[in-house]
Amino acid sequence: MTELPSPTPVPGIVDLHPRLQAGETLFGTFAGLGSPVATELIGRAGFDWVIIDLEHGVGTETDLLANLHALGATTTAALVRSQSGERLRIGRALDLGAHGIMVPRVDRPDQAREAISFMRYPPDGGRGLALSTRGAGLGELGHTEIQAINGRILGVIQVESPSAVEHAPEIASIDGVDVLFVGPTDLSHSLGVPGRFDDPGYLAALERVTTAAEAAGKAAGILLRNASALARHRELGFRFIGLGSDGAFISDGARAVLDAART
Repeated sequence: MTELPSPTPVPGIVDLHPRLQAGETLFGTFAGLGSPVATELIGRAGFDWVIIDLEHGVGTETDLLANLHALGATTTAALVRSQSGERLRIGRALDLGAHGIMVPRVDRPDQAREAISFMRYPPDGGRGLALSTRGAGLGELGHTEIQAINGRILGVIQVESPSAVEHAPEIASIDGVDVLFVGPTDLSHSLGVPGRFDDPGYLAALERVTTAAEAAGKAAGILLRNASALARHRELGFRFIGLGSDGAFISDGARAVLDAART
C-alpha cells in the first residue's frame, strides 16, 4: 500500500515584531478592491505588509479568506483593518488567519486596551479560542502551543482624532500596541484643517505621535499617497509607512499610460 505524504504545515504568521524592534523601516500598502488577484500582485511586489481594508475597502468578510490565501502565496505580512474594534470583528479576522489587526477610530486608551485584549487568547486577553480555525493552525496546534500565537499578532492602533493625539503616550504604553498609525485625512479633518498636510497644527500632532511611539519603544506609522512625501515623514520619525493602495496603483498606472500615449 502506497504511503500518503504528510500534509504540509499550516502557513505560519509572518511576525514583524523582530524587525520593528530592530528599528527597521517597513513599507506596506492597502488592499481595498477585495480582489485576491490584486492582493497577491501587490504582495508579490515585495511590500513588507499589506492591509486588507474592511473599513473603507470594497471587500467584506466574505472576501477576506480568499485575500488572506492570496497573501499566503507571498512573504508579505497579511494584516486586516477591521470594520471596528468589536470583539467579533477582530476575532473573525484573526480566526481566518490575519497576522495582525489595524483598529480604526480609537480615541481613548480604554478603547485601545479593549481592542488589544480581543487579539489575545486567555489568560492574556479575551479572544475566543477554537483550535480548528485557520488562525489557530487548523487543529495542528495543541492547547499548550496556542499561547505562542499571542506574541506574534501585530496590534496597530489608528490615531485619527485630537483625543487620540492627546492620549498617544498612554496608548503607546499599552502592551500589545505595536504601531500608532496616523490616518492623515481623518486627522486633518478632525483638527479642522482638512487636507492641509503642511498646517503647523497638523505637523505638531504628527510630532506628538512619533514622540509618544518612540518613548514607548513602539513604531509610528502613516499612510502616504505616494513616495514624494516619504523623506520628510521619515525625518519626523515614521517607520511603518503605507504607500498608496491597489486601487490607486491601477488608477495612477492607467492615467500614466494614457497620458504618455496622448503626448
